[in-house]
Amino acid sequence: MERKVKHLTNMVEQHKRGDANGIYAVCSAHPLVLESALRFAQQSQTPLLIEATSNQVDQYGGYTGMTPADFRGFVCQLADQLNFPPSMLILGGDHLGPNRWQKLPSAQAMAHADDLIKSYVAAGFKKIHLDCSMSCADDPIPLTDAIVAARAARLAKIAEETCREHFGESDLVYVIGTEVPVPGGAHETLTELAVTTPKAAQETLQAHQDAFAALGLSDIWPRIIALVVQPGVEFDHTHIIDYQPQKAIALSKMVEAYDTLIYEAHSTDYQTPHALRQLVVDHFAILKVGPALTFALREALFSLAAVEEELLPAKACSGLRHVLENVMLDRPEYWQSHYHGDGNARRLARGYSYSDRVRYYWPDKQIDSAFDSLVRNLADDPIPLPLISQYLPLQYAKVREGTLKATPRELIIDHIQDILRQYHDACQRRHNA
Repeated sequence: MERKVKHLTNMVEQHKRGDANGIYAVCSAHPLVLESALRFAQQSQTPLLIEATSNQVDQYGGYTGMTPADFRGFVCQLADQLNFPPSMLILGGDHLGPNRWQKLPSAQAMAHADDLIKSYVAAGFKKIHLDCSMSCADDPIPLTDAIVAARAARLAKIAEETCREHFGESDLVYVIGTEVPVPGGAHETLTELAVTTPKAAQETLQAHQDAFAALGLSDIWPRIIALVVQPGVEFDHTHIIDYQPQKAIALSKMVEAYDTLIYEAHSTDYQTPHALRQLVVDHFAILKVGPALTFALREALFSLAAVEEELLPAKACSGLRHVLENVMLDRPEYWQSHYHGDGNARRLARGYSYSDRVRYYWPDKQIDSAFDSLVRNLADDPIPLPLISQYLPLQYAKVREGTLKATPRELIIDHIQDILRQYHDACQRRHNA
């Protein structure tokens, strides 16, 4: 089995032995976020799992404009520039299934999903999340476990065939299940969240075992390394539901009966370091993080824009925040259905919401130009230390210690890495933790 996949299977084996370890998955396509993650993983000498979702990347380009082959090329080129070892880089595909084509009849939607899986596997993605939980135009709502599992098994068979065709053997690992809210955070205000019941988790597993057996795929079951469940974590625009271990005790105990299986936890963004660590200890050992990283990117950029305004006359400034707001108002499709309330509430949400709809706008040419201008404006002369202390206090301490250069890019990357560090620390091996 290819070494990079071994990183995942070894992690699961170690966790099942009681090492209380895990791995985090970086779910972002932003170059600065990916550079931050690659550099951090290189410094910490740990494998890096980067995932693309079926919304971001598909055979037609997704909202990033990238196919799976494009995304792999983009990430690998960045890794090569940073001298990151290819053997330590793992690519995953998230929510792969008919998600993008729910408005079509199921036969058409699943035909698209077939091609989606082929394109991901052929491009070299090794961790595959099979998600056929969504109802299509002619489907009952909700779907039964049997229908979901049968469709997942269909995609698994295609994935296995595609992998053997392109690589001579199948070394894929799979994640099944989907008890998560809408990717990117809940749309409504949250007060409480139901944890997946052990019964529901067991029924999902049994349905998939039966469906895989029906297609002659029982032998790949040991390569199904994780089940997606809801451990009781989520965020909306201004609130976070923190992990409460006592509510997930039964679910946590249930997975201990399975020799090769752990849980995957989505929407773990903004959890406290203690909560992240406890999630891993409780067997939710694959932690997905995305919006929290681009939220940190946005924080750093807003801080640097404030520094710029202190240092330069208005006409010389990049106007990053003003440009960003104008572009979001001109093209409201990525935030309009998510943010509600009066004009001021929506303005605050556009800039500061935990759901971070800003992340869809960074590739815009006007915003990218303003970003380049901001970095240039602050790169010519040293940024005064008091301003770094005012607007990026965590980075200020490192600059004073001499461990961080006070350049715009380094300040941004370090601010993003502060989040990555929390996930890295949560996932470290601690025997009998």
